Parts: sequence; structure tokens; C-alpha cells
Amino acid sequence: MAENYSPCKDLPDLLSSFVDTFVDFSVSGLFLLPQPKPTPLPHPSQSQSSPTNHRLPLRTRFPSAQRLVAIGDLHGDLDKTKQSLRLAGLIDSSDSWIGDSTTVVQIGDVLDRGGDELKILYFLEKLRREAARSGGSIISMNGNHEIMNIEGDFRFVTREGFDEFRAWADWFCIGNKMKALCEGLEKPNDPFHGIPSVFKGIKPELVDGFRARIAALRPCGPVSVRFLSDNLTVLVVGDSVFVHGGLLPEHVSYGLERINEEASDWIKGLKGKFTPAPDHCRGRNAVVWLRDFSHELGKKCDCSHLEHVLSTIPGAKRMIMGHTIQQLGINGVCDDRAIRIDVGMSKGCGNGLPEVLEIRGNSQLRILTSNPLYQTNNKYKLSASDTHRPKQENDLLMSVPEHRPKQVPVKA
Repeated sequence: MAENYSPCKDLPDLLSSFVDTFVDFSVSGLFLLPQPKPTPLPHPSQSQSSPTNHRLPLRTRFPSAQRLVAIGDLHGDLDKTKQSLRLAGLIDSSDSWIGDSTTVVQIGDVLDRGGDELKILYFLEKLRREAARSGGSIISMNGNHEIMNIEGDFRFVTREGFDEFRAWADWFCIGNKMKALCEGLEKPNDPFHGIPSVFKGIKPELVDGFRARIAALRPCGPVSVRFLSDNLTVLVVGDSVFVHGGLLPEHVSYGLERINEEASDWIKGLKGKFTPAPDHCRGRNAVVWLRDFSHELGKKCDCSHLEHVLSTIPGAKRMIMGHTIQQLGINGVCDDRAIRIDVGMSKGCGNGLPEVLEIRGNSQLRILTSNPLYQTNNKYKLSASDTHRPKQENDLLMSVPEHRPKQVPVKA
């Protein structure tokens, strides 16, 4: 009888946790704190006696935070990600969370153009768990590049990006083989099931990384489900609306909560493993693609449309977006009702100087910058617009100045 004894039958959860930790560390070099286990609430369609082992529904609207930091597009640059977080006083020299109860919103586009995409996803997850212990939170959002990658559109993936996912697949499959040796664990699914071995037009040396990226990021993929399926596509915090590209009246009419739930369900694979993204995430007028409020010249932004959208979202005063690089840095147009925070900081996408937006309560907005031309305790306000309106004491921030000096390279 002793020969038939398997410790896996008694310790399957412990073994599975060990293997997952081993794989995570091999991929990212990080040890993650245990995942918090909130008590899930039953879905309205379920009775109180129904099982409640599903994940909590996504939350679209939050009250204003005592301190909120919004970070723009990261595009695979881990160094600039850390510089941005240090700029905001959120991590120390050891990369540990020191932001107390701060709420962080990362507005999407972690993926593409760089070689540290997975490392950023892991790093943000590490900080998310650390922040939760201090009453803080990190909210990640979907950008157009997350949607593209889940759909299998890899036009902006770098060689390093393919290599990073190939390495992930190697370790992930080793972990699955380790779990398969244990009789007490459910046999892991093959992440490559249904994915071709050859692709027309793909260089042979990239095929393994190409396949690994599909396996990881397609709907129901291990990486997409774990790191992206709880991303928000639209977010309201206090009187600020966050979205990667922009919102139109039809998006608000469709329902912000509905947009978030449909995107999440699609990423989880509830619509199939090779299905296109929901309509609100596709096309030039999609919430992750829209540029109507992002032109660097304020007079070319559709302020009337913006005003209409904000008027239909209770309490909304401003829309904060990424997606379109602002070479002059974070700025606002339409009387500071549209605030653009993508400064092209990634080395693969402009190599701009890190800047982040800080909001205290509902009214105090500041830019935190690493640009020495504007450093006064690393903070500055903008008020001179292209109409040269004078600064007033209660001006929020911003607007686009005509003659703001260009950023210059400096270590942040």
C-alpha cells in the first residue's frame, strides 16, 4: 500500500501553489504576496443559496480618492514604469510600495513596442497586492494594444517581445508537466491547443515566440485571463472619467458597465478563443481608438462632443485619456475638460521624460514631472492656453501652451 501512496492526493493545492510560484519567479524574478481572497457576492440572477465561487463583478464607478495618480502608456518599458512610480512617491529604491492609500490608474497600453511587457504585468500585480495591504489600489485599464494582442494582431511587437513570451511559454509548460505528475491535480490544459505550428510570412526564428504570444494572450489564454481580464475599459473616479482613447455619446448610451463586462467576458474566453473584440473596442471610433479629443492643437479637438458626453455622466467634470502621444507633455484642452497623459515615455515609442498626473480629492490636479525645466519639487501647473488666458488661483492645471520648451533627456 505504501507504494501506491501519493502525497499529491493530500496536498494538491500546496503543490500547485509551489509550481505557480516557481514559474512566476522564473519568468519575472519576483515573489508575489498571497492573492487577497475577497468574499464574492452573488450575481443578481442567483439566489442567496446559489454557489458564489465566481469572481467579483467589475466595478466601473468609484468615489473620489484622497490621492489618485494617473499614469499613461507604458509600452514594454519597465525602467520608465518604475521611474514614473518613483516620481509619484509610490515605490522606494527597493521597488516596494510606499504609496499608502493612493489609488493608481494605469490607462492602458502596457503591451507592444518594448521587451518588458510581462515583467511590467507582473510588477504591477506585485504592487497591487502590496498596495492592498496599505489601503491603496492599482487599477489597470485596456488600451488599444491590449485589444490588438488578444485578437492576435502583433504588428507592433518587438523581437524582444516575442522572446519574452517564448521564455514564458517554456517555463509555463515546465510547470504544467510538473503538475501532470501529480495524481491529485487536474491535468492542465495545453495552452497551444488549436494553434498552428507554422505561419505564412513569419520568420522561422520568430515562430516560437509568435505561437507563445497567441497561446498566452488569446481569449482564455493564461496571461490574458490572469492579468488582463479584470482590466477596466472605462472608469469613473469621483468627477474624472478615464478611458484610453475617448468616449462618444453612443458609448455612454450603450452603458459604461456594459462595455466593461463585455470586454472582460471576451478576454476570459466566454465568447470563444478566436473571436473578435466587442464592437466598442474596434474601429476608429472605439473607446480605445478614438482621437477626437487628443489633437495637440486644442482648436482641432471636438469640445462640443466632449461637453455632451460629460453632461451625460453624473458628476463628471473631465475626461482623462492616453493613446495619443503629447510631445509637449501632459496637458489639457477644452477648458481642461480633456486631459491627455500619454507622453510617449517608452524607449520604443518616443523615449519621453516620465510625467504623471496627480489628483487630490476632486479638484486639485498637478503634473509630477522629471523634466528639470519645470521642476519645483517635481510639480507644476499649466494655465496659459493657446488663447493666453491669465492664470487664476483655482485653475486646475493646464491647457496646451504655445511655446512650452521641448523635453530634454535627463535621468528621473
